[in-house]
Amino acid sequence: MELGVFSLTDIYPGSGDTAQSRMDDIIGYGIEAERRGLDVFGIGEHHSRQFAVSSPAVVHAAIAQVTSRITLTTTATVLSVLDPVRVYQDFATLDLVSHGRAEIIAGRSAFAEPFALFGEDPATLDDLFAEKLDLLLRLRDEDAVSWEGRFRPALREAAPNPRHTGALPVWVAVGGTPASAARAGRLGLPMALGLIGGTLDNAKQLVDLYRRSGREAGHPDERLQVGITSHFYVGENQEQALSEFFPYYRRYLAPETNNGRGWRVDEASMRQMAERRGALMVGGPREVAEKILDLAGELGADRFLGQVDPGGMPADMVRASIARFGDTVAPAVRHVLN
Repeated sequence: MELGVFSLTDIYPGSGDTAQSRMDDIIGYGIEAERRGLDVFGIGEHHSRQFAVSSPAVVHAAIAQVTSRITLTTTATVLSVLDPVRVYQDFATLDLVSHGRAEIIAGRSAFAEPFALFGEDPATLDDLFAEKLDLLLRLRDEDAVSWEGRFRPALREAAPNPRHTGALPVWVAVGGTPASAARAGRLGLPMALGLIGGTLDNAKQLVDLYRRSGREAGHPDERLQVGITSHFYVGENQEQALSEFFPYYRRYLAPETNNGRGWRVDEASMRQMAERRGALMVGGPREVAEKILDLAGELGADRFLGQVDPGGMPADMVRASIARFGDTVAPAVRHVLN
């Protein structure tokens, strides 16, 4: 089971953070994740000034220069509004810079801003994403591509440079809709499922649908990989973790932080979500290890990534959480699974 962390790169108003300070911190978190023995580091892509990073490939290239092992992924690439040719070129370049460690998690976008910025119609989202994903996969898998679609000019024997040399895996991000899980299964692509609410039982329904759809489409089980992402913090113990995490979690989700799209959460609700079968991956090392093992045992998860720095969480808290994850939680999980 792969274990890692990611940042969505949010800049909390009033925290004192800037795009520059967040960029420096995020690069540092990627370096620290490798130093602590984690397998994957992810960076989100957003297109408003509430976030620091709009081009994860560029930031990952900086991390690649001072790391040698960790997989560099996106959480997620907003493929719906981007040109698949340029996406392929950016990540093929990162693949070469990192010596084969680049990865893409392709998503549709949970925000409206990118569609206006790039001139795409959100009413065509399903068709737009499907077409762009198809082209991205063909660019990855074929040396020269001839292709026609609705949303961009046709290609004739196109051979974008550079050519990647690693595997350049492409996952599909699923936010919780059954249709998205079934689509990922039918395509035989790995699924990155965002577990931000509900319980393991809710997640299992989507995972089962994904695998059933994949098998019905003729894909072997080994292709149907599942990754789980969740809000995350490892404290010294359960009580300390919950108490320390709550202020940042509350303001991360607040409507004021999310242009009215968030919701208010009280501490009792947060604590309920952090219970053994809840979605929130917050606790002491023992509790977090048990919950990750539940993902492996009940969902057959192949990967877990924790969102490590929401709501303006101070960098020293984030680094301490990464250290506990890498030094204590990850070895315990690997010992049990191996």
